[in-house]
Amino acid sequence: MKRESAFLKIKPEQKKTFENVIWAAAPYIDEKCEELGLSNCSVWTVEDRVYFYAQSEGEKGLKDVMDAFAREIGLYLDVVAYPEDTRLMYHDIGEERQDKSLIRRRVFATVLKDGCADEYFRRHEALINARGGDTFGKESNFTIRCAENKYIFGYCEIVRELDTPPTAEEQAASDAWETRQLEIMDWLTDDVDYLTGESHEKMRCLFQQRGY
Repeated sequence: MKRESAFLKIKPEQKKTFENVIWAAAPYIDEKCEELGLSNCSVWTVEDRVYFYAQSEGEKGLKDVMDAFAREIGLYLDVVAYPEDTRLMYHDIGEERQDKSLIRRRVFATVLKDGCADEYFRRHEALINARGGDTFGKESNFTIRCAENKYIFGYCEIVRELDTPPTAEEQAASDAWETRQLEIMDWLTDDVDYLTGESHEKMRCLFQQRGY
């Protein structure tokens, strides 16, 4: 299974127009995804950034869908990185639920400080090594990718029936991790505003492939 992301930036004064175009084009994007064998394709935005995510098992992938809409993309967006230009920074696939009514999606974005991409990778590689393999808890289908050694995009599916509030110990560990991560990155989404006192936009979904 390929899990791919692409990173784009909205051209000045084109955000609302682009959003309207995506909503209107949803049936055509669905058709193209089905034709090319993609699954779980989605489009997300925060500030002036746009993130594409998709899965596939055949030769075709996310870039093929992007190529099919190259004219529309070019009118409103500048491509920062195609899927092949991104770096996998973290993964924890676990037990992916094929029935997406059983999950909620957590999608987040950050910007790495200069020269911190390798440190970000090392910290997450340590998490992978410490657990010794995929986990089978409430988080699944979790990947984090990076573009230009700068832009971070995380996609995670959280199983609703397991999505209970963290214990005091779990929350303290999470807060300690996020505080340490602020040494090497800044948030674009509002995930840790409760911790920093800052104010960021929520990640918004502009398109989700039909049936997922």
